Amino acid sequence: MKALQYLNKYFHKYRYRLIAGIFICILSRYLAVKVPEIVKNSINIADDYVSGLVTEEVLRSELLANIGIILGLAILSGFFTFLMRQTIIVTSRLIEFDLKNEIFLQYERLSLNFYKKNRTGDLMNRISEDVGKVRMYFGPAVMYTVNMLVLFTVAIFKMIKIDVTLTLYTLIPFPLLSIAVFVLSKFIHKRSTIVQEYLSKLTTFGQEVFSGINVIKSYTTEAQTIADFNELSEISKEKNIELYKVQAFFFPMMILLIGISNLIVLYVGGMQYINGIISIGTIAEFIMYVNMLTWPVAIVGWVTSTIQQAEASQKRINEFLEHTPEIVSGTNLVENIQGNIEFKNVSLTYDDTNITALKNINFSIKKGETVAFLGKTGSGKSTILSLISRLYDTSSGSVIIDGVDTKDHDLANLRDNIGVVPQDPFLFSDSIANNIRFGDENADQEKIEAAAKDAVIHDNIAGFKNGYETVLGERGITVSGGQKQRISIARAIIKNPRILIFDDCLSAVDTETEEQILKNLIRITKDKTTIIVSHRVSSAKNADKIIILDEGEILQQGTHNQLVNKEGYYQELYKQQLLEKES
Repeated sequence: MKALQYLNKYFHKYRYRLIAGIFICILSRYLAVKVPEIVKNSINIADDYVSGLVTEEVLRSELLANIGIILGLAILSGFFTFLMRQTIIVTSRLIEFDLKNEIFLQYERLSLNFYKKNRTGDLMNRISEDVGKVRMYFGPAVMYTVNMLVLFTVAIFKMIKIDVTLTLYTLIPFPLLSIAVFVLSKFIHKRSTIVQEYLSKLTTFGQEVFSGINVIKSYTTEAQTIADFNELSEISKEKNIELYKVQAFFFPMMILLIGISNLIVLYVGGMQYINGIISIGTIAEFIMYVNMLTWPVAIVGWVTSTIQQAEASQKRINEFLEHTPEIVSGTNLVENIQGNIEFKNVSLTYDDTNITALKNINFSIKKGETVAFLGKTGSGKSTILSLISRLYDTSSGSVIIDGVDTKDHDLANLRDNIGVVPQDPFLFSDSIANNIRFGDENADQEKIEAAAKDAVIHDNIAGFKNGYETVLGERGITVSGGQKQRISIARAIIKNPRILIFDDCLSAVDTETEEQILKNLIRITKDKTTIIVSHRVSSAKNADKIIILDEGEILQQGTHNQLVNKEGYYQELYKQQLLEKES
């Protein structure tokens, strides 16, 4: 249970609830254990009546009193059982809530590199299915364990008090139970881990299929996809069956051992009754105690299985909770960031692919300047943007904003001053208004529409049936690629940051619309540091500085007029795109 030790802080946090629940549980089980004693008295008084030792009136009076006591004990025990569930089970739900929030916060803290190495389906499974398994440990497992211990302790104590010899005979099968639990627990833990891993694989597969359903349909690979899913499901089914085969041993084995104990009570107790050592009521009391132990003993298997599954799930959760974020916030809170950016001998190698994206890059951008980066695919343009917003850290060298290394900046404050329009914009399954409002949660409708007009998307939105309240499909599938890009631009504009980053965000927009947007951006970005990544000269020609990248190195830099008159990549690109425009 090493992995589950991580959860001890939650036991401490909700200790008063748990202590109350345990106390109520003890009280409930104690009342339930009183019933066999009343039954014994009833049988003994009936035996005395048969022997002529008491009158019928006394018998009736005693039996009615005992029935009333048994009913009262049952009602009280049931009431306390209800209270027990209200404390312990509710506590387990509160812990589940806390644990899910803790995992989600950790997911948010972890760097972008982490998400490149882990699949979305697996992340979802750990915060849902694995946390569900852990909750069972906090709730039902704790409750049934306390039930078992209280019933076992009180029942055995009462049995020893009545007759030590008969009790020892009754407990003969129980050492076998301990050995069986120990052996089977190992198998359950191992197989539970495998089952959860395959559940993650199924979740991941499903998530990827649903996200890429348009590709699957376009390539008519539905049959192969179904076959792959069936194959994975079949393996998962077999792993589950292997787990439940082991679990299936527990309950029949418990019933067998309890049955043997009952037979021992009947035989040994019967012999003692014949010899006049104990009364017939005592035999009945013993049988009731033994059968009362049936559920607690049987639940040992279930509790053991639940704890082992929780252990396996918590171990998987701990792998992520104990993962240290690569990007850690600095402590330097720079107020009123101006937007001066400097790259000093910057190099970056991605550790997942070992690709060196940047090699000893040096350049500076003054506040309010507009700088455009051009280059072939894979030249390092997007990497530069990721370093400015500190989605990655440099392998060597420094990225300096307003005289402070980005590693020393307060991360939240730094990113709050940066507006990013990514190359592949992500839109949430929400209204268009809320997707734009994501840049400024307090923005009113007027401000939203103003940003949409600047991004040249207002007329399109107005033409939709529900206008700005149109709910987009997953990842913005409802709208076209160009519309997604423009909604994403409106989101960045409405944020009104000091630094604006546009990562090839006009690639899906026609030339006329591009010119309108660029004209609006000149006005909007007048006092802002603006960085544009593009493959089009038209997007870069008005920039104060143009930097050409090739294989992670700076190939050329200068203004449009300087570069267009100088042999090289930019001049060739300009001539090529000029010919395309004329044709």
